Amino acid sequence: MKAFVFPGQGAQFPGMGKDLYDNNPTAKSLFDKADEILGFKITEIMFNGTPEELKQTKVTQPAVFLHSVITAICMGEDFQADMVGGHSLGEFSALVASGALSFDEGLRLVSARAQAMQKACEAKPSTMAAIIGLDDETVERICKEVSAEGGVCVPANYNNPGQLVISGTVEAINAACAKLKEAGAKRALPLAVGGAFHSPLMQPAKDELQAAIEATEFHTPKCPVYQNVDGKAHTNPEEIKQNLIAQLTASVRWTQEVQNMIAAGATDFTECGPGKALQGMIAKIAKGNEAVTAHGVE
Repeated sequence: MKAFVFPGQGAQFPGMGKDLYDNNPTAKSLFDKADEILGFKITEIMFNGTPEELKQTKVTQPAVFLHSVITAICMGEDFQADMVGGHSLGEFSALVASGALSFDEGLRLVSARAQAMQKACEAKPSTMAAIIGLDDETVERICKEVSAEGGVCVPANYNNPGQLVISGTVEAINAACAKLKEAGAKRALPLAVGGAFHSPLMQPAKDELQAAIEATEFHTPKCPVYQNVDGKAHTNPEEIKQNLIAQLTASVRWTQEVQNMIAAGATDFTECGPGKALQGMIAKIAKGNEAVTAHGVE
């Protein structure tokens, strides 16, 4: 069975989408439409901008979404998905690709999400860090210990066995990194992000996005959508909405999501969008299962 997966923030690169724009009339039309919907020329930043310009959350999220969704649309009949899923922001791309959201509505929600998150990031200094080489239980325990001391420190992204991203206030994350290294982490790497995504610090963004999501029409997807908050398959539009709202302050359970896709019969994973990060994660999650392959769009 075929699963299509969509990357999140961090997969962006200068020049992204330019080949699609130059060589595919459908892609050109959708990119031009995106400029109109957003009210600024995101294509100019995607095609010719600097890495710094692309790093702005209000630009990054719609840029990665557009590259991913337009890639899927341009596959035409080759996009034959038995199931879909996306990592964080990528869940919006998955919903559009599966027909649960229209292209226009998906882009508007992603733009609203990006702006709400940007505001939440600016309200309180916060950050994230990738913890490599420790079991989830140890990371969870140390996050609780640090949070008990008055900071915010939570598991944010369960990327694959041995890689968990934590999120919270700057002081708490720094303290947790020190403790996690003492506990045996191979690495504790601060990430170059604008704030503490998938943590309680995103509550103001969640409140703002909730109104936009609830006002948007969602449809029954053509195939099951595996969602981050519980790693499970969903097809009910109301359930999908509530999970999407919860996602901003909840952990991304990517490991569990991929494991559940494999348990449901997925053997062929295609990453649809910029970068190869998800392919690497899936290979580690499916380690030892020779039936499972992960690749990008060819």
